Amino acid sequence: MEQTSIDKTFEILGWTSVIAIWILTITNYSNLPEIIPTHYNGAGQPDGFVGKANILTLPLIATVLFVGLTILNKYPHIFNYPTGVTQENALRLYTNATRMIRYLKFIIVAIFGLITFKTIQNVNGEAKGLGNMFLPVSMGLIFIPLAYFLLKSFRTTK
Repeated sequence: MEQTSIDKTFEILGWTSVIAIWILTITNYSNLPEIIPTHYNGAGQPDGFVGKANILTLPLIATVLFVGLTILNKYPHIFNYPTGVTQENALRLYTNATRMIRYLKFIIVAIFGLITFKTIQNVNGEAKGLGNMFLPVSMGLIFIPLAYFLLKSFRTTK
């Protein structure tokens, strides 16, 4: 399948975000206190604290998820689809599914990047928690597009 400019843009944004989260973490690591927040409650307030080395798990998880989804995205024929895949609709279903994965990869890395950024701000006294809108906005950025792509899959079969 050939990638459109939208697909290429999401790939570039995703890889750029992966690199940026690593740069952000590494350049700020030495300035972090020994204990940092690593968990936030639903209201965005820190409620779990550990050693600063644990901040490296955020870019690590983001990278593993991004690379894993990138590899998975090369095999759209193994995905589960809400309707049957036929010779007539396969290309449209595969295109829709791979575009959804590209979008989600970028959003996942962006969310992990924001958590990293806000954690660094918190320990520097520049912020208090993630903010009470972090959870609803993050969930919206994930689930609204998922619903859109799922509905588009149903329409693709017609």
